[in-house]
Amino acid sequence: MHIFSRPPGRFKRIGRASGGLTLVVALLALAGCASVPPPDASMNQAQALLQSARDAGAADYDPVDLGFAQAKFQQAQAAMAARKYADAANLAEEARADAELARTRAQLGSARAQIQAKVDENTRLRQQTEQAPAQPAPAPAATPASGSSAPETLQDMPAPSSSVLSAPLPQEGGFQPVPAPAQSTQPNQGGQR
Repeated sequence: MHIFSRPPGRFKRIGRASGGLTLVVALLALAGCASVPPPDASMNQAQALLQSARDAGAADYDPVDLGFAQAKFQQAQAAMAARKYADAANLAEEARADAELARTRAQLGSARAQIQAKVDENTRLRQQTEQAPAQPAPAPAATPASGSSAPETLQDMPAPSSSVLSAPLPQEGGFQPVPAPAQSTQPNQGGQR
């Protein structure tokens, strides 16, 4: 006789219940895997943003975030190969965010470099203009000097030709730049014309 005796049928019921529970968990796990589609769109977006970040110069201006994005994208590819689509989608989203950050920082770095180049160019031009007053610059002949008088300016201007002064007047209803000589400037008195 056994010291510990078990009641008949008790463990059989627990075994049947746990076997059914195991089957339900297995079915839920399979259903969970089947309900998540492959994140192809997320992967494509992440890949496109990675390329955009590289094109923007992220390797020079923000290599750290570009490295994070590339590593997460590789992890997402491995999760896709293992058919872990939920993990792949999350990693692809993280890779996309890191790539976007790297691209934005690269664009900012590039803009700052362009601004610095313009500042350097302006500084160089200022230094040149500060040194230029030591050497008198010749006055341009085509423009009148600031202290010139009006008669000198008029001598440079040609007189209008006689054909311009005696040009025919436009037809009635059109624009007339000068008053017609036949028109009277006196108002009508008493309704007579």
